[in-house]
Amino acid sequence: MAKLITRFRNPQVLRADEPLSDDQIRRVAPSIFAEAKHESRSDRYAYIPTSTVLAKLRTEGFQPFMVCQTRVRDDAKREHTRHMMRLRHASQITGTEANEILLLNSHDGTSSYQMIAGQFRFVCCNGLVCGDAMSDIRIPHKGDVVDRVISGAFEVLDGFTRVVDERDQMKALTLSEDEQAAFARAALVLRYDAQDGKPAPITETDLLLTRRNEDRASDLWTTFNRVQENVIAGGLSGRNATGKRTTTRPVTGIDQSVKLNRALWVLANEMAKLRKA
Repeated sequence: MAKLITRFRNPQVLRADEPLSDDQIRRVAPSIFAEAKHESRSDRYAYIPTSTVLAKLRTEGFQPFMVCQTRVRDDAKREHTRHMMRLRHASQITGTEANEILLLNSHDGTSSYQMIAGQFRFVCCNGLVCGDAMSDIRIPHKGDVVDRVISGAFEVLDGFTRVVDERDQMKALTLSEDEQAAFARAALVLRYDAQDGKPAPITETDLLLTRRNEDRASDLWTTFNRVQENVIAGGLSGRNATGKRTTTRPVTGIDQSVKLNRALWVLANEMAKLRKA
């Protein structure tokens, strides 16, 4: 069943537990089906609609399960703005987690084709993004874009062995309460450090709150998932710099979400390395 998520001034997001159809995608992210590049692009810009790439990826066994598009104030850019899809390969849809490829693009010159390794955790329908150590392929709008994107998708797919290995290492590592708190404090810095020295509206204890029974374990993987979901989903009660009650906002911007997700993955992976040293 497909679920449409909308938030004021943020991208619309369509996520489903089965592959999305073109009609479903078009309603949420029309820029994927743009008929031409934005008028600001020069003749050197190789225009290949994302829908063409998606069609080819489908023939290779990749299917979209999530799609979103950035909202823009300039309505003339709505058909060309930045968008993202999360795709799974038929060979990877197993177990309690599924490996995914994040495909990002735009047709207004603000983005090249970009593919990143990710994982999808079914217990909370919460998409994770792997860190810089994983595959991150960028393809400019020049030359044979489609074949290079297909090749890149399989390159990301081949790299999932390392993703699974790192995930399993996190699952095998039990954290003390102090270590869990340290991880959550570092996550707070990643989320709120850029706010002109203002204190975070919540504490590490808030980030460690569990939303379901499955997340009560103390291993690094579970701790990472609890913190990641609380950071990204928002909705936590706290206080702002003046002491007024506030509720944390979800992270919904495409670029901010990807950047923060990747930073959290790197943080968890580095913590695992330190414990093994």
